[in-house]
Amino acid sequence: MKRVLLLLLCVCLAISAYAQKKNFSYKFYGQVRGDLFYNSRANGEIVDGLFHLYPKDIELDADGNDLNASPNGSFYVLYSRLGIDVQGPRVGKAETSMKLETDFRGSGSNWAILRIRHAYVNLKWDNSNLLVGQTWHPLFGEVSPQILNLSTGAPFQPFNRSPQIRYRYLRKGWQFTGAIMWQLQYLSAGPNGKSEEYIKNSCVPEVYVGLDYKKPGWQVGAGVEVLSLVPRTRNEVNGQVFKLDERITSVSGEAHAKYQDDRWTVMAKTLLASNLTQTCMLGGFGVTAIDPRTGEQQYAPYLFSTSWLNIVYGKKWKPGIFLGYLKNLGAGESLMGDTYGVGLDVDQLLTANFQFSYNLPHWKVGVEYSPSIAWYGDVDLSDGGRVRSDHTVTNHRVLGVLIYMF
Repeated sequence: MKRVLLLLLCVCLAISAYAQKKNFSYKFYGQVRGDLFYNSRANGEIVDGLFHLYPKDIELDADGNDLNASPNGSFYVLYSRLGIDVQGPRVGKAETSMKLETDFRGSGSNWAILRIRHAYVNLKWDNSNLLVGQTWHPLFGEVSPQILNLSTGAPFQPFNRSPQIRYRYLRKGWQFTGAIMWQLQYLSAGPNGKSEEYIKNSCVPEVYVGLDYKKPGWQVGAGVEVLSLVPRTRNEVNGQVFKLDERITSVSGEAHAKYQDDRWTVMAKTLLASNLTQTCMLGGFGVTAIDPRTGEQQYAPYLFSTSWLNIVYGKKWKPGIFLGYLKNLGAGESLMGDTYGVGLDVDQLLTANFQFSYNLPHWKVGVEYSPSIAWYGDVDLSDGGRVRSDHTVTNHRVLGVLIYMF
């Protein structure tokens, strides 16, 4: 741990010295963050429970006891981070800048591993800018919930930072966004679990196109995302290996709105999410046909409808509420048994977050209570994998957060 911090400090000092010599301007920033949480039952989650998604279904043991009805909780500082913003000299008429930000996102005994959060360069002209590197996925966007949980609204809100090339054009309040993206840390689900290989073998980047209108205090917009994956390139049948030509393409759409003044922040977003497992959402795809000789498969993506509303009030004392709802709409075609994804056995999910925080310059202390209800039942493959829900499970999550920012 000490070696890692020493190395990071040396890199920062080297950048600082170089920036001074070349007349760059720079700003270091970061935070130390502690999360103390409690769950009333087991959940679908990421990062050892820091990133909560939804409560798991009932799983009975030999005596009829629910194995998932066991509480859990812990305290972590994994999301402490350090970053640097650099303003560089012009390139022609373009202002140049770059961002490099890291944290200690690991798990278990690997908690001290450094991870890149943001790493990009940006060229800015009068009415446009071009970003190359890793930053927030456009579906996360400029309208995202203000809550204390690190999930930031997932699985109702897309959560993803991806390597990308993004272009934006702004004029008279209108903002056009076009981006192509690849995968690195946030991955799609498939036959081999979550993996980069599906988009890598596809040779087609993820595409997003969006349009926003902005005026003081207001922002409204919408966007469309297209993802094309290759689940498998080869298959073995009775000792013979066959080259496959498989592909699954999905289209998702979203609309969002935001109002903000000195005290009020009101935001909402709705999505028709198709196979967006790389954004920490529920979804995936299923097999619709199989070639009996080679085993080559055809697929159909699941579609989930998700919506959320977030209201926060105040400056120093800030109460807030978040409401999220999703519905599993199935794959739209009859499935043959194999499905790949996250939460495909969930019919509906409803989550609320009630938060209260005390905010000072450089400090935030807050608590949040979050009940989450998931509907489970029988999966009907003949109806595209839709779930006929007949029971619910509920998790009660309590979170305490302390953040020091600089």
